[in-house]
Amino acid sequence: MIAEEPNRTKVTILTGAYRIRGYIDLIPGARVTDFMAEAKDFIAVTHAEVYELEVGGRMLLSVPFLNVSRDHIQVIAPEK
Repeated sequence: MIAEEPNRTKVTILTGAYRIRGYIDLIPGARVTDFMAEAKDFIAVTHAEVYELEVGGRMLLSVPFLNVSRDHIQVIAPEK
């Protein structure tokens, strides 16, 4: 279980090939849209899990830190 931190937001990211679940550092009150608009070439995802894209796809990787290319992100959505 990951301890809750005020600047941490759990997200799901879809790329052309993968589904990624993890956490991004988001300023309280900010939206994921604002985060993406200000992001550089890569975004940092912590406690990242990478899955095959298809529904029920198997987990391929679980790492404490992952850089994700902003250019490859097709969908990013916060989780509750």
